[in-house]
Amino acid sequence: MAVELPAPATVPTLYFVGVTTGSSSIRTVFPRWASRLGLDGARLAGIDLPVHAPADDYRAVADFLRTDGHGLGALVTTHKIDLFDACRDRFDVVDPLAELMGEVSCLSKRDGAFVAHAKDPISSGLALDAFLEPGHWTGGTRDAFLMGAGGSAIAISWYLSRPERGTDRPRRIVVSDPDTARREALARIYAEAGSDTPLQTVAGGNDQVLAGLAPGSLVVNATGLGKDAPGSPLTDAAVFPDDTVAWDLNYRGDLRFLDQARAAGHVRVVDGWTYFLHGWTQVIGEVFDIDIPTTGPEFTALGEIAAGTRA
Repeated sequence: MAVELPAPATVPTLYFVGVTTGSSSIRTVFPRWASRLGLDGARLAGIDLPVHAPADDYRAVADFLRTDGHGLGALVTTHKIDLFDACRDRFDVVDPLAELMGEVSCLSKRDGAFVAHAKDPISSGLALDAFLEPGHWTGGTRDAFLMGAGGSAIAISWYLSRPERGTDRPRRIVVSDPDTARREALARIYAEAGSDTPLQTVAGGNDQVLAGLAPGSLVVNATGLGKDAPGSPLTDAAVFPDDTVAWDLNYRGDLRFLDQARAAGHVRVVDGWTYFLHGWTQVIGEVFDIDIPTTGPEFTALGEIAAGTRA
């Protein structure tokens, strides 16, 4: 069954390409943000695709977005790598981070050009900095374990391993994913980025990897399990090391991974809400060509607006 596309927009529109876009808080948040940001009349429209949809469906979406006169751009979630791979020839411009990451999380239009952006390296870094204190990694004893090797994991591993962070980097980064092609793609991109932080990729055994982490390590659910599909990348028998920071990139769904982390009793739990805020405001700023602060009173006000609609 071919992807179901919306009717062409009649007002300035930001599209949301995801899996279950109708359930996202952004459907309620966006109109209120638009009013706050002076984007009166702008609307949000969702386009749903199954995970790992056929390449022809991604190309149909890209062609629709490119030619829709009132469609100013899109935020892409879950499909970042697949859409980029299927539609590379549809983009007039690919920003340097999208080229490096091999993924697209934002599509915009500038002077008639259809532009692919990778915003995850920026938004994930902003979210990490919001809950990890400066110097968290200094001392070289803590690990980062990312479950899932998609676009978000690529962005997070890049951000944590940048040489300019000096000693404030993990001792090692471990990424698990059953998909060999995704693991290989992440490892290739990581090597091209030029970091000397050790990277290990594994096909599975998440419980075993978790048990071998150093105290105070970061473990991230970047699989989509708990939102795009039920469940967790860990079993209920998983043992969290002391003082682990458990971050789920999801903020809605059954969030089983965070329930498992809370049950351990000695784990700091962080959901994906701040990541959601930065991810959306980065894309809105790009698509509508406006400046949205990442800290301070205006960002706080946008967060408060969004929090008021959160279930």
